[in-house]
Amino acid sequence: MSNITRRALLGTGAAVALASPALAFPDRTIRIISGFPPGGLNDVVSRAMAQALTPILGVSVVVENRVGAGGSVGGTAAARSAPDGHTLWMGIVDTQAILPTAMRALQYDPDRDFAPISFVANVPFAFISGPSQPNIRDFRALMAAGKARPGVISFASWGVASTSHLAMERVLRQQQVEMLHVPFTGQAPGMQAIIASQVDCMALPAGGAEGAWRAGQLRVLAVAAKQRVPLYPDAPTILELGGTLDAGLWKAIYAPARTPAPVITRLNQAVHEAMRQPQFIEVLRLQGAVPEPSTPEALAELQRRERAAWGEVVQATGAYLN
Repeated sequence: MSNITRRALLGTGAAVALASPALAFPDRTIRIISGFPPGGLNDVVSRAMAQALTPILGVSVVVENRVGAGGSVGGTAAARSAPDGHTLWMGIVDTQAILPTAMRALQYDPDRDFAPISFVANVPFAFISGPSQPNIRDFRALMAAGKARPGVISFASWGVASTSHLAMERVLRQQQVEMLHVPFTGQAPGMQAIIASQVDCMALPAGGAEGAWRAGQLRVLAVAAKQRVPLYPDAPTILELGGTLDAGLWKAIYAPARTPAPVITRLNQAVHEAMRQPQFIEVLRLQGAVPEPSTPEALAELQRRERAAWGEVVQATGAYLN
């Protein structure tokens, strides 16, 4: 091979290398789309992730709230974004596993339209009750009351087909109990209704109940987790009580489909590094959760399993949104 030919080929290789997505990425601000309002759990975790990623990736990482339709407005916006790694999506169990069955007019498909990057965390659910039922001091008493008075004991949620709604439905189906579902427009209104004795109980992310629990305004009866949650050391798990529910408001980070594999690899590494930062760990601790990094392949498999499991509950309860 002549020197001229060798130099020409080397030059071509250098040009290809410079054009490589991995080397060119990132070259501008990255946005993480959250499908829920500022101040909520998804927003808090998204902002903690953005803050941790900024020094790691060397560019500004910001959160953009695209709110509406149970998170599907944000999901649609993220799915339709350029697949270059500069738009990320903080998906949750609702948007990735429940809405595909509950919302017939959903404008994206979680399996087809997103490239998984990493699982982030599973925020366990706490089952709470308030002053309306002073004799209900533990989870078994709640189930017994439900069996004794079918359709009379009420439970709040932050909307039809939300995780809060369906987590309770899964428990009630296991226990063969019928309760009255009272949907609200958000977690906070549902909690206020319980504190005001308008509704009897609710399933919500563990960290969301801590303030009212410490103030003595409600009781934490049980948690849906593999082991007890440090926030509520005296609250047994559903598993301890003989149930099978280990469910929470899980969160994971995605890019639009067709994002180049080298970019996904870089983002996976960066997200895992972000999840090791003390500030990020503390944000999750306050929610009763810990970071759970994963491979893209493991996230894709979990999403498929969760989509099937929650889809069965939607179909069994008729919790459709359109």
